[in-house]
Amino acid sequence: MSQTHRVANLIMGLLQDRFKKYREPQKFMQLGVYPYFRQIDSHQDTEVMMSGKKVLMFGSNSYMGLTYDKRIVDAAVKAVQKYGTGCAGSRFLNGTLDIHVQLEHELADFVGKDDALVYSTGFTVNSGVVSCLTGRNDYILGDDRDHASIVDGRRLSYSTFLHYKHNDMEDLEAKLKICNPEAVKLIVTDGLFSMEGDLAKLPEIVELKKKYNASIMVDEAHGLGVFGRNGRGTCDHFGVTDDVDLIMGTFSKSLASIGGFIAADSDTINYLRHNSRTYIFSASNTPATTAAAMEALNILKSEPERIENLWKVTNYALARFKDAGFEMGETESPIIPLYVRDVFKTFKVTKLAFDNGVFINPVIPPACAPQDTLVRVALMATHTTEQVDRCVEVMVKVFKQEGLL
Repeated sequence: MSQTHRVANLIMGLLQDRFKKYREPQKFMQLGVYPYFRQIDSHQDTEVMMSGKKVLMFGSNSYMGLTYDKRIVDAAVKAVQKYGTGCAGSRFLNGTLDIHVQLEHELADFVGKDDALVYSTGFTVNSGVVSCLTGRNDYILGDDRDHASIVDGRRLSYSTFLHYKHNDMEDLEAKLKICNPEAVKLIVTDGLFSMEGDLAKLPEIVELKKKYNASIMVDEAHGLGVFGRNGRGTCDHFGVTDDVDLIMGTFSKSLASIGGFIAADSDTINYLRHNSRTYIFSASNTPATTAAAMEALNILKSEPERIENLWKVTNYALARFKDAGFEMGETESPIIPLYVRDVFKTFKVTKLAFDNGVFINPVIPPACAPQDTLVRVALMATHTTEQVDRCVEVMVKVFKQEGLL
């Protein structure tokens, strides 16, 4: 170590000293089961190249399998050629393109709302919308398993936050009862929960909304492209679009891009357009990502067979995993959780699956409760039943090897 480095270590601050002691990832690296930041050497597909070998991809959120569709690639390239690689500013100032506005109109029409705003990421939609909708004397009510972006949004809000047990309508009603009847009460929930694969009880939530004069925001990040007519989401699936006040969605799943949007009535969008900090103070979506999302939306609307294929392979996989004896919870979607209930074994299963040619994702705290760790199998419209068979065979082998099945 050089003299300069020795001096630097001596004057290290409390902050750096704290982080020097953070070695949780290194523990799992030393055990050979660290499962994160694995490098992919190809485009996202049902098979990807990793470390020079083909691996079956069952860890992607590309439910429609569109991330390398030539039409979307071409649309992105054309947008770069016309507009350049970036907008060099926020939407509020110099960063609004005509294709941003066009996409907003098309998204609003698609999900059945007056207007929409496009954000740079899905995370900044929730963190920027939830944080500014309600005031100091208002309430935000959230499901225990809401996405981290919703959690961060309500943390930034001055409103009182009340969480209710996952999909527990009695608990939600109990929380609504203690709210000031004259205050705004915003219920925020995922439509399709991203780790467990189950659906929010939107019809029951709507009933409680009407009973207690509340408002509802639904995160359709994983529901878009999967549920509803032509993939309009869980609100459309349950027929409650008109009763849901705000609908959020992302581009990074079914729409094969990066970004997100919020859709609502024109007055709410007008307010958010001028008050949502993550919208006003973030650089706008790049031309490529905007054009890619718009082309993916067009494909989604014009090719319903993609969703049909997704559900065909989903129902096949659900039956195969169930017959094999896996514990899968309440999933009813292309998100299939296989419960392990132990952090180390969750990482071990992930590694062994990869060693056998199957990429899956581990889910541990804070993404779930400590006793609910799992590995997450995610399906795409482009998967085949033969690929599902291979995945099931590998998971059966690995779970048995670890005494989990």
